[in-house]
Amino acid sequence: TERKKLVNRLKRIEGQIRGIIGMLENDAYCNYILIQSAAVNAAVNAFNKELIGNHIKGCVARDLRQGKEEVVDELITALQKLMK
Repeated sequence: TERKKLVNRLKRIEGQIRGIIGMLENDAYCNYILIQSAAVNAAVNAFNKELIGNHIKGCVARDLRQGKEEVVDELITALQKLMK
């Protein structure tokens, strides 16, 4: 169910992107496009937060229980890339 929620979020984001493309093609007012772009950015950030939470609760916790401590370094690297 978590995977399905993430897929649904991405499909909504995809729809927002298509909407922005349509706005550009129809020569919409730039400010309206910027507002929609900010909404997409917020939606992607929300997706990332959800995905990170799922990853920590699932994969990271499992790997740590199995003694695979390198997963912490992988998580740190991923978080650093997200925070650029």
